[in-house]
Amino acid sequence: MKLRKLMARMALLLGLSLATSAIAGNHADYVGAGPFKTGPEVTKKCMECHEAETKSFMKSVHWTWAKKQKINGKEMEYGKKNALNNFCVAIDSNWPRCTSCHAGYGWKDKSFDFNKAENVDCLVCHETTGTYKKTPAGAGNPDAKVDLAKVAQSVGKPTRAACGSCHFYGGGGDRVKHGDLDSSLAKPTADIDVHMGGKAQMTCQSCHKGGKDHTIKGEAIAVSVGAGPRIMGCTDCHKENVHKNAFLNKHAKKVACQTCHIPTFAKAKPTKTWWDWSTAGKNIPEKDIPKDAYGEKTYAKMKGDFKWEKDVVPTYAWYNGTVERVLLGDKIDPSKVVKLSAAKGDRNDPNAKIMPFKIMRGKQPYDSVNNTVAVVNTFGPPTSETAYWVKYDWNKAIEAGMKAAGQPYSGKYGFIETSMVWAVNHMVAPKDKALKCNDCHGDKGRLDWKALGYKGDPKNPASR
Repeated sequence: MKLRKLMARMALLLGLSLATSAIAGNHADYVGAGPFKTGPEVTKKCMECHEAETKSFMKSVHWTWAKKQKINGKEMEYGKKNALNNFCVAIDSNWPRCTSCHAGYGWKDKSFDFNKAENVDCLVCHETTGTYKKTPAGAGNPDAKVDLAKVAQSVGKPTRAACGSCHFYGGGGDRVKHGDLDSSLAKPTADIDVHMGGKAQMTCQSCHKGGKDHTIKGEAIAVSVGAGPRIMGCTDCHKENVHKNAFLNKHAKKVACQTCHIPTFAKAKPTKTWWDWSTAGKNIPEKDIPKDAYGEKTYAKMKGDFKWEKDVVPTYAWYNGTVERVLLGDKIDPSKVVKLSAAKGDRNDPNAKIMPFKIMRGKQPYDSVNNTVAVVNTFGPPTSETAYWVKYDWNKAIEAGMKAAGQPYSGKYGFIETSMVWAVNHMVAPKDKALKCNDCHGDKGRLDWKALGYKGDPKNPASR
């Protein structure tokens, strides 16, 4: 009897092992042919084996779009969910459009249930067919044409294209928000990015490592103060004194690796560097809309005037890993450029290094009585009475946006000039194309030494 029970147990364990191996090697054996009508149906199937992973993902910022942190001295929940920017301004009242990049399904208004596990979108990160896409204004739901069974059967480790489906297209389109992240990184040459191109062929998670709890390293400084377990840097992989030249190692104590090794960004495609909302709403015939030297349109009725730049030399600033920013409801001075985010640090800060940035500039609405940045209801259905892209009425759009954000609105508005900093971390050049001494020092050096706190070029002792 004991032998029979032992043999039965061994057979069961062997069967489970074989089944697990089959599933691990080919999810089609487990997922089956479907059909799946909705994204949540796929997630429920995933959770039959991966419930713990789904629950852990729900604690990640890819799901919450916010985390507890100290911003400008205030303890608060802060992230993409409530951050201001000078692209589309804010997500409040614009949820179905903005949340098309949320790793979930159905975030169409402020009542979205973040505790509902079946609304987690496993496919947006893990499908490998390259055919999965979300509806642009569908609150994160998949496009009706997607074969959900096919993409569910394909799941595996995230590809660059999967990560890029959101991160390459932030700000409303390819290469708009990040100057160092765009669709050219899906299959780049080594000249565009030495890590992801050429022989290396590294994936995003080669650097942005993730654990079983879905805590993936790396955060955009627009939504982070630069503290916590997700912070990463070049020295996670490279030794601190990596150069054979001791003088370069000494430089690296005060100069970020990125400063020398990313001479320019937006290498293959131009990135947006100026967005002026104040000129939106004009009915210009398509044939009369101007284009720049790169063939990019420089105006759109929905969004105003744009400027694009390619092979951009970064702006350099001292950076200690933290950022100060304007929060929703903060008082601003409309007579000055409003720095929605700015790098903190100076030459006397022991934790600061000279770091390259993309500076995004533009004009956007503000409450001209309360002196606060305005939240705008830009998106809405054709029947909307408040959406700017429907009625082109700034007053109604701001009133609706501020109400959704829980902010007072005086009924008076104007436009302010704003700026934001975006750290440049990608598009690392091959080492033979890194900056040389004369690129920074000398009569034609690219650094603004006075802006960095020096009298002049510090190679001259009198200027230090």
